[in-house]
Amino acid sequence: MKASAPGKVILFGEHAVVYNRPALAVPVNQVQVEVEVSESSQPGIRIQAPIIGLTSDLASLPSDHPIGSVILKTIQHVGVSPLPNLSIQIQSTIPVAAGLGSGAAVSVALVRALSSFLDHPLPNEDINNLVFEIEKLHHGTPSGIDNTVITYNMPVYYIKGQPIETFKCGKPFTLVVGDTGIPAPTKESVGDVRRLWLRETIRFEEIFNEIAQISLIARRSIESGKPDLLGEMMNHNHELLQQLTVSSPELDNLVDASKQAGALGAKLSGGGRGGNMIALVKQASAESVAEALISAGAKRTIITEVK
Repeated sequence: MKASAPGKVILFGEHAVVYNRPALAVPVNQVQVEVEVSESSQPGIRIQAPIIGLTSDLASLPSDHPIGSVILKTIQHVGVSPLPNLSIQIQSTIPVAAGLGSGAAVSVALVRALSSFLDHPLPNEDINNLVFEIEKLHHGTPSGIDNTVITYNMPVYYIKGQPIETFKCGKPFTLVVGDTGIPAPTKESVGDVRRLWLRETIRFEEIFNEIAQISLIARRSIESGKPDLLGEMMNHNHELLQQLTVSSPELDNLVDASKQAGALGAKLSGGGRGGNMIALVKQASAESVAEALISAGAKRTIITEVK
């Protein structure tokens, strides 16, 4: 039994989302996690996940290991006992620790494949809830954005403490994702922003309010089929993220290179200080923008259509 799940990028609202402002995220189907579950003649549950160098029996994993926890929670949820003898293969083209939702994608694909193999295929709502519990092992207090975008494979609009909303694109648009190759230290950048916010609360609240406006207008633009308007919003959002000190010379360099190559707009995506940036492009110029990003030092690029 096989199942897959996409990656994700944050379009707008990173960091401000921590302060109860909206954030927008979209799926990236050009990178995928694929999980295959099959019956095994060997006793126990054997897991192979080359992307993270994991070859192990479930029984040997620590109790809080995210992959082990997904397996046990799913089997528990569908009510199968005792544990079956299984072989689980996990393949992924999603870079780890790059802000593309790798952990949530592995969990979603694993729950999907495992529950189907056990003849209890779960609805998206159950998958989403299960994976959110696993995300807590990865991130402590996750927003729920990653698991929702990836489970439903739809754009998401999120405000902390409120139900997450999925929404539809009025017209497809193309993004180029450029990876700096530098792991994104999200906890560190979030902590630094908090210290700055405590020191200059009024100034930073104003920045968060501006980002909130961008997220709100961006959602309306996407839903009404006017994605070209996002370019200017991305440029403005990136400037605000620079004021929050979460950009980096490498990210700024890639943002500038993409615009010089014809992108309609660009910004960092996610925690910042590493990880990815995204550029809005016309489909015809996607390849040339991707090439310009590689020339400017990006370690890899992904061209994705959001629809």
